[in-house]
Amino acid sequence: MKRTEIPSLDDLRALEAVARLGSVRAAATELALTHGAVSRRVSKLGMDIGAALLEADGRGVRPTASGETLASATGQALGLISGALAAIRTNAAPAPIVLSCERSLAMRWLIPRLSEFQDAYPAIEVHLSTGGGALDFARERVTVAIRRLDFALDPGWAVTALMPERVGPVMPPSLRGTFDSGDYVALGSRTRPQAWQAWLEGQPTAPRPRSIRLLDHHFLMLEAALGGLGVALSPQAIAASEVKAGRLEAPAGFTADGTTYGLIQPRTSAISEDLSALRTWLMTQAAAL
Repeated sequence: MKRTEIPSLDDLRALEAVARLGSVRAAATELALTHGAVSRRVSKLGMDIGAALLEADGRGVRPTASGETLASATGQALGLISGALAAIRTNAAPAPIVLSCERSLAMRWLIPRLSEFQDAYPAIEVHLSTGGGALDFARERVTVAIRRLDFALDPGWAVTALMPERVGPVMPPSLRGTFDSGDYVALGSRTRPQAWQAWLEGQPTAPRPRSIRLLDHHFLMLEAALGGLGVALSPQAIAASEVKAGRLEAPAGFTADGTTYGLIQPRTSAISEDLSALRTWLMTQAAAL
């Protein structure tokens, strides 16, 4: 039989459902069609192939011998199609992990390290997005997020502590003298405008700045410090690589400010092997600070 001679799949499905369920009404419910629509599809199928497919059975109907043969073959074919689709979906490449991270933390801490994860797990695809505060996982299509937990948390989220936030003044070696003498410009971020005041209150013996200048983001503040424009009050995670390389100094160290970074995902989301590997790697990187 040529492919063009094969009847409509919709008509075949209607016959298969009626034969399997023993009722046009039940078939209509399963297929989300009206009773009349199912009857018309089966009648059209019978006309197309030139054979009666249903016959009266009391108040209901039953398949004729021809109808039973065709319905059985259709059921087997649909089963083969369903199995093939299941196999394809099982073997399909897993969806990428979408990791949302606060902008400055992503730029100064996560991105410089992410190649290590990709080298260790080349088959795991991670897409990075930036954002801060609360988020809608479904709308933004995010798998897991890193956030500083300084806002109201949704009870539907599963939250795992990643690392405490520690802050401290950092500066290039050339500005160490001005910091020690108190003749320095304090650089802060508009995202945390009271950070310097809070830090100075907790460090009564620390030298006081002559002025405080706020920039839009922490990564801009850190770049300004690297350029010699002042002393930045920086989160440890953001400044750690620059301090380690000797481009910045942190003479007062870093002290906890009472907040924590966390890994967040919906409680209803499963943790795949790939996501588990990423979470473990992030925890290891955070613990190494």
